[in-house]
Amino acid sequence: MVTRRMAIAGLAGTAMIGAARLPAAPRDVLLPPRLRKGDTVGLVCPAGFVADQFGLDQVMETVRAMGLVPKLAPNLLSRLGYLAGTDEARAEALQAMFADDGVRAIFAVRGGWGSQRLLPHLDFDVIRANPKLLIGSSDITALHLALAAKTGFSGIHGPNVAHSWPQGAWRDFHALAFDAAMPTYKIAAPRADRLAQRTGRIRTFRSGTARGRLLGGNLSVLSAMVGTRWLPDFSGAILFLEDTNEAEYRIDRMLTQLGQSGLLGKVAGVVFGQCTNCRNPGSPYGNFTIYEVLAHHLAPLGVPAFQGAQIGHISNQASIPVGVQAQIDADSGTIRMLAPAVA
Repeated sequence: MVTRRMAIAGLAGTAMIGAARLPAAPRDVLLPPRLRKGDTVGLVCPAGFVADQFGLDQVMETVRAMGLVPKLAPNLLSRLGYLAGTDEARAEALQAMFADDGVRAIFAVRGGWGSQRLLPHLDFDVIRANPKLLIGSSDITALHLALAAKTGFSGIHGPNVAHSWPQGAWRDFHALAFDAAMPTYKIAAPRADRLAQRTGRIRTFRSGTARGRLLGGNLSVLSAMVGTRWLPDFSGAILFLEDTNEAEYRIDRMLTQLGQSGLLGKVAGVVFGQCTNCRNPGSPYGNFTIYEVLAHHLAPLGVPAFQGAQIGHISNQASIPVGVQAQIDADSGTIRMLAPAVA
């Protein structure tokens, strides 16, 4: 999975729970502290490595432009195959950032593959005693889900710090992590000069609104965690998903696994963001499209479900708080936060 890979502007809606799936009772979420200008933040590589010092310099420049002070994990330039060092070294570096009282939040530099390999090596009792925002996406999904299962505090599925951070992505992240805002996200309006827009469209598989705890991330990573002790309870959750570079049949296979494992049958609603380059170039004919695959699996669930949110492997991706209560409207393609992600 070495190739593994919204800003969704803001949502409104009324509280109407879709189809026979009631949301789980609200859970107490232990909120990490909000970020402030001048805070020290840890930079970690729990999966893939940073190619060279120049790339690391760019990352530190990005963090300083946020008004934050970077603290580097010792393994950032380490390399073991496609990993940033051994599992033990990467886990120790992440654990140390949680235990460090001088570190306010933790940014993943990049994804790749390898975060799930760390989970048996982490002391979640220590991490639970030191709630901090973990920010990152793609392979970092494994850590977000494990933290949701083992600690109860929120994280942010958003740009890894090595991403390009356009102004829209930065504004959305700042509102969420610095201002403790409760934004409403919606699909970005298309800018093409066309009679009928082809981008920024909402694909509604099942109408309605639903409330629940936001859980999810990268589909490939989530499906690989099914059956492990690191997966949180998805009962009444709003499941959000994205993926990249996966052929339609692989998306079909992974959603089949989520369905047959019982996970899809528990959720109150589904948001599928972007599936970037999800096409099998070898089978252009006689193939399901990605939207047909999603319709096959999501429409029969009987809960509100839509596709098109700015979640995924795109430059202007949204920052989605994991583990926080939200409401979705599958007809307007919106996600409205019902609680802040930070204290």
